[in-house]
Amino acid sequence: MHRHAIGMDIGGTKIAAGLVELSTARIVAKEIIATRPERGGEAVLRDTLDVARRLHAQATQRALEVCGIGVGICELVDLDGELRSDSVIKWRELPARAQLEQLAPTRFESDARAPALAEARFGAGVPYRNFIYLTIGTGISYCLVLDGKPYAGAHGNAIIAGSGLQTSHCEHCGTTQERSLEDYAAGPALLARYNRKAATPLHSGAEVAAAGAAGDPIAQDILVSAGAAVGDTAALLINALDPRALIVAGGLGLAGGLYWDNFIASTRRRIWAEASRALPILTAQLGADAGIVGAALCAPSSQP
Repeated sequence: MHRHAIGMDIGGTKIAAGLVELSTARIVAKEIIATRPERGGEAVLRDTLDVARRLHAQATQRALEVCGIGVGICELVDLDGELRSDSVIKWRELPARAQLEQLAPTRFESDARAPALAEARFGAGVPYRNFIYLTIGTGISYCLVLDGKPYAGAHGNAIIAGSGLQTSHCEHCGTTQERSLEDYAAGPALLARYNRKAATPLHSGAEVAAAGAAGDPIAQDILVSAGAAVGDTAALLINALDPRALIVAGGLGLAGGLYWDNFIASTRRRIWAEASRALPILTAQLGADAGIVGAALCAPSSQP
């Protein structure tokens, strides 16, 4: 029989989960709900458990055994699968894994590494031994994949692309700015930047992208500058790590339009080595499902 696991992709915007056939990456059943992390960790955990129970019940109805649960989460996760931050999902002081393990053996993984694994095994990364997986959405993070395996670093922290502060100093006016790439170019940043300038506020980064496509000059300016800024960081990663390909995912990474066009142009313009300048820059083949599939592949009993 084909083996199945539950994969849960927990981000700042949504919880996406599915019952996954491990040998084919086929998602047998799927649920997506809003995360709403501002409610606190206990509320998010309740919702996560409810989704997991419903998917487990569907597996039982189909006479499918669930061998484990994998949870990709938008926090730092160490090499042992332990949560090491709670900047968005406040679970470090809660028995989240223990409660999920009442259903099946459970492992946490970074939401940067889990989808990178899925793309390496079933998606756009299959032809490449080494590639960078870059996700651009509510946050901005990356994963280096070496010989088909996500590289976690010494402590599990080799995912940080947009969270670190960058300092710039203007010699003309004397102003020093300190901000992160996420504060300028991630989805919530696009919304905040737009609403500071526009007379009529919008409600999401996706709406800013749609406004730009419709010709709104404020939105267009923000999308152009944000896409170029992410391209700067992508080129830095390429210059430092020399991958065979760059695979891009996340809500903004898959949205196309002005953001994507300026991201691509900025990336290629800033790649230093001529041999790397034409490397393939691809969108994630599994799309938004990469997080679900990758999380399932990380479940403790997912390996044959």
